[in-house]
Amino acid sequence: MSSWHPTASVDTLQRRAELVASIRSFFAERGVAEVTTPVITSSGVTDPNIDSIELAHDSGYLRTSPEYWHKRLLAAGFGDLYELGPAFRDGESGRLHEVEFTLLEWYRRDWGWRQLADEVVALIRHCLARAEGQLQVRYLAWKDCFRETLAVDGLSADDLELRRLADDAPPDCSRDMLLDFLFATRIQSAFPQDSITVVHDYPASQAALARLKPGEPDVAERFEVFWGTLELANGYQELQDVREQSARFERDNRIRAGLHRREMPVDHALVAALQSGLPDCSGVALGVDRLLMAALGASNITEVMSFRPGYRQSTTTG
Repeated sequence: MSSWHPTASVDTLQRRAELVASIRSFFAERGVAEVTTPVITSSGVTDPNIDSIELAHDSGYLRTSPEYWHKRLLAAGFGDLYELGPAFRDGESGRLHEVEFTLLEWYRRDWGWRQLADEVVALIRHCLARAEGQLQVRYLAWKDCFRETLAVDGLSADDLELRRLADDAPPDCSRDMLLDFLFATRIQSAFPQDSITVVHDYPASQAALARLKPGEPDVAERFEVFWGTLELANGYQELQDVREQSARFERDNRIRAGLHRREMPVDHALVAALQSGLPDCSGVALGVDRLLMAALGASNITEVMSFRPGYRQSTTTG
């Protein structure tokens, strides 16, 4: 018989409530408005690395993030905004993953990615009441991570060299998969504990919804924030070019087809919003469960969740 008890202790759940209140106070002090958007979408996402959960009877998908809704609000003239709520990704289960999790996502108009990354750090300090000097922060370009740790230029190294460095990677990895494998197993795993590392300027092939860096078309204005070895947040200088975004959706589906995975419908409402004009902005998504894990030293995400989600999962990842 399954236990009816919460997966987290009462003390941990109290800390979780305090963290959520602290997040809301942070944005209230900065004049960022809280919004609520639907958890059901019509299209899911095309990203080859993410699987959307489809609902029965062709009634849509559970959102993997509120990103598309937020961009539609921004295109309609809404100002700085944030949302704190559930997100869902199929097949994600493990020490750091659950199929349902709590996501904090926010957008800043007329901000560059560096300003937003600084604000992510400020939010972490605010929520954890850390003094300025107690939490070290460093910014590293993605290519410098590879140069410092592996003595190779990840942007220009040939596939044979990457395969030599990642000799324990699965044999059918694409180039981007090899780069991700090397980053996770050689670079991220060596990040100093009790320090925040902000990695920026990712390869253009990993741009997702970020714009490419002006004058450097092989680099995307994307950043990720790590506390120790734990990834907390992923942010972009947001792509505004509707043609480029449409091309990326098509490329995503070609990759999915090549991986023998179902192609996903394109969110035409987002495309229309971009066509009408997305203001210059940057956005970021932060995993609230992971932030609490880092604060409490928890080793498994279920230790900071009230109950483990009750969804059937088709795949298990680490």
